[in-house]
Amino acid sequence: MNDRNLWCDALPDASASLETVLAAWHAATLRLEQTHQALREEVHRLTDELEAKNRELARKDRLADLGRMAAHVAHEVRNNLVPVTLYLSLLRRRIAADQESLAVLDKIELGFTALDATVNDLLQFTSDRDPQLQAFLLRGLVDEIFVSLAPQMAAQSIEPRNAVPARQQITADRHMLRRALLNLILNALEAMPRGGSITVDASTGPQGIDVRVGDSGTGLSADTLQRAFEPFFTTKSAGTGLGLAIVYRVAEAHGGSVSAVNRPEGGAVFTIQFPQPALEAAA
Repeated sequence: MNDRNLWCDALPDASASLETVLAAWHAATLRLEQTHQALREEVHRLTDELEAKNRELARKDRLADLGRMAAHVAHEVRNNLVPVTLYLSLLRRRIAADQESLAVLDKIELGFTALDATVNDLLQFTSDRDPQLQAFLLRGLVDEIFVSLAPQMAAQSIEPRNAVPARQQITADRHMLRRALLNLILNALEAMPRGGSITVDASTGPQGIDVRVGDSGTGLSADTLQRAFEPFFTTKSAGTGLGLAIVYRVAEAHGGSVSAVNRPEGGAVFTIQFPQPALEAAA
């Protein structure tokens, strides 16, 4: 009788212990499932990141090969342009009194001028020099570019707007940044043949300095947004397709980036970002 009572009294304790074990097992199983899910998501993220890095590496290898080829072609073309330009100058003197021949010669020289511009784009694209960093006021550089393009802007009824703060200073290669901004502004001009406005502004944030060039044109298609900075990609009937690729190279040389988006009110805006650490190191 006493043994039976002891056994019955022990049943609730055994049941409670089993419930505790099962609860612990369930909790451990849930934690294991959560850990497994977190690991699977991390593996997926790292796989995507590795694929992106591999694509970027392959892209850089292709660009390096393309750059070497383009540099060779550009130098060969330029070497042959020099004597041809000299001969055209001599020919102009000989036919100075022949207006019809001079008109034909003018068209030939326009063709060589366009070819020289293409060579310059190729040389800019293949340039691999390190930026010569210096601190300067950005607003003055933008004014300088707008002044140089004033006749073209007036002819197209384009309103230039320099919204860069008067005391906004930037540390960068002035020549390279001038080229990048000039290319972005020229790109905007071509997007607005019937007039509009171009606005350049800048701001300093936690990541560095953002320099923006916006226009009031028709904006960019989805395909153009995706491929805008690819070398030799262009939607124009004439052009090298190197203008925006040069902008990308300038941003990359400074350790920064460049992006393009369409504006809700119409047109597009391009942003060159200069990271703050790079600026601090250069200061």
